[in-house]
Amino acid sequence: MTTTQRPVNDGLFTWPPSASEPLRLIGSECTACGLVSFPAASDCVRCASDESRIRLLADRGTLWTYTTQNFRPPSPPYDGPENFEPYAVGYVELAGELLVEARLTEPDPKKLRIGQDMRLTLVPYAVRDDGTEVMTFAFAPVEESAEVEEPAEAGKFAQAEPVEEEAS
Repeated sequence: MTTTQRPVNDGLFTWPPSASEPLRLIGSECTACGLVSFPAASDCVRCASDESRIRLLADRGTLWTYTTQNFRPPSPPYDGPENFEPYAVGYVELAGELLVEARLTEPDPKKLRIGQDMRLTLVPYAVRDDGTEVMTFAFAPVEESAEVEEPAEAGKFAQAEPVEEEAS
């Protein structure tokens, strides 16, 4: 029985999330050149400044690219559950900020598409021997109210109507 929860790493995201302080990733912004980093960094990789400020990142973005993890990664460094279930991982673009590599809550690649709206959430990562549930961040597809047009099958292209040119 799970008795408590804890973040996978302190300082990665706001913890615990609440109505007054919703879940956000904790990044940093270089005060010299404006580079936004995640996870937060005290030194800038662009200009080498050692002056930065904490920046709470957007909780919504768009799926930039993705792949699926279909086998249990080597351990170490992986320390997730022995009973491995495939999952998707991707880069989510937080507009005006950066790309974040993250686990995706939807493991079925047929239900994911580049450009899809995503929202930040928490998912269980592992349960420790003492029953503590370790939580990590992930991105989930935002439910779309309108039907999305199906993409063309690979290798098939729409035929354009012929255009008649005027003789000059």
